[in-house]
Amino acid sequence: MAGSNCTQATEFILAGFTEAPATQISQFLLFLLTYLITILGNLGMISLIRASPPLHSPMYYFLGHLAFVNLCTSTIITPRMLAGVLLGKKGITYAGCMAQVFTFDLSGVAECFLLATMAYDRYVAVCHPLLYPLVMSPERCSRLVTGSYLLGLTNGVGQTIGMSSLFFCSSRAVDLFFCDISLLITLSTSDTTLSLVILRTSSFLLGVPSILVVLLSYVAIISTILSISSAEGKRKAFSTCASHLTTVSTFYGASIFMYLIPKSDTSRGREKWAAVLYTVVTPMLNPFVYSLRNQEVKEAWRRLRKIKRAWM
Repeated sequence: MAGSNCTQATEFILAGFTEAPATQISQFLLFLLTYLITILGNLGMISLIRASPPLHSPMYYFLGHLAFVNLCTSTIITPRMLAGVLLGKKGITYAGCMAQVFTFDLSGVAECFLLATMAYDRYVAVCHPLLYPLVMSPERCSRLVTGSYLLGLTNGVGQTIGMSSLFFCSSRAVDLFFCDISLLITLSTSDTTLSLVILRTSSFLLGVPSILVVLLSYVAIISTILSISSAEGKRKAFSTCASHLTTVSTFYGASIFMYLIPKSDTSRGREKWAAVLYTVVTPMLNPFVYSLRNQEVKEAWRRLRKIKRAWM
């Protein structure tokens, strides 16, 4: 057994991006700005949805929870990365690494199913508008969100259990800026069969259904939009889905590049930047995608500004 003749690692070394001081400073400022925008954007979206009665609808209910998950994803990754760049400390404790694995895998799967739920919501709104109030009732929306979190929790617990059985006796250097379960499995000196089975099973059972819901929903949506005779009707129908489609494309595009495309030594740099897009950039962009492309959100911002001016 690998665990019987070696000492378990107490910390891992996160490689980050570069050792050049000038580049590290620019990276720190860039990622700090990105993180601050992420916090302000997502907290602003959550606050706006809660404060604006016209936004108390299923779509914005799901969007508020998506903003919360984006906050979690960014917060478990970016502050630790900023501290590493600023202080030059690349080590992360074993317990800290386990915590990153748990929270990142929880929020990642929760986001997948929230995006799938939002796709289903758009499908009902476009393809069956008369049934929308009945199908997307508050009780059903609450169950769908709760289910997304529970599936994320199941994934986080499963991946953490799989990692806890691994031993790391030789190489402890993670060639990324956070503890990613797939990279940790390759570093282990013990039998990784259980961890690989858990990783592949969860990817199939949790990832495939959420992707299928998104794909099937948009196939039906596009078919319905094409059957609309007027150009104005097509434009209005598509505008209800454009923001979500942009978010889905960015999220799944980065995750597919990061996890499904075969890895090689020459592609490590591109994989790191795909991870940045997946974990840092996407959580920042989502609230602005919905703000800039959604007329209801713009109107809600205008109403709040008017109310603020009236109180001043």
